[in-house]
Amino acid sequence: MAAKPKLWYFPGRGRMESIRWLLAAAGVEFEEEFLETREQYEKLQKDGRLLFGQVPLVEIDGMMLTQTRAILSYLAAKYNLYGKDLKETVRINMYADGTQDLMGMIMMAAFKPPEEKEENIALIVTKAKTRYFPVFEKILKEHGEDFLVGNKFSWADVQLLEAILMVEELNASVLSDFPLLKAFKARISNIPTMKKFLQPGSQRKPPADSHYVDLVRRVLQF
Repeated sequence: MAAKPKLWYFPGRGRMESIRWLLAAAGVEFEEEFLETREQYEKLQKDGRLLFGQVPLVEIDGMMLTQTRAILSYLAAKYNLYGKDLKETVRINMYADGTQDLMGMIMMAAFKPPEEKEENIALIVTKAKTRYFPVFEKILKEHGEDFLVGNKFSWADVQLLEAILMVEELNASVLSDFPLLKAFKARISNIPTMKKFLQPGSQRKPPADSHYVDLVRRVLQF
């Protein structure tokens, strides 16, 4: 029996969260080792496991993988969540990159000075409503299918649901003008593997708080 994938990261969302989501979507169990001290991080560097000195780090199929985008692409391909041909794959990449840009803004907001946070969050919600969500609403309207690409569940669907839920944590009514995205959210949330991951007690992580921010700053020394 193949060993479970092992994930090295901080005990929070960050750049590892989309990896957790994708593994969960594929129904793959995984183990986690949380980085909570500078010594743990330095040992990974000393052992040569961090290609560019950065986490996330994922051990899978006898490999030590770094760089979030590369890890996600590998998992999507491995677990058949990457389209049936190159044309579908490139569309999945485009949609995933877009949602990563949106989630990256949310991720970095936690590290902003307190006096900038409120304005920054308002800007993120505005961008979600004017730049990102209209694109996906239009895609769903034009093809009239249940999923974003090829009418089959893919990495693009997983990551869009993750992004929607993250923005809703900032503004609960953000989908009020996007009925197709609202229906998409309900539909994807009810896929069995997704439904399980969204239940309390799963390996899904909560939004970043001050404790998490302090821990990351301490480990990475910035």
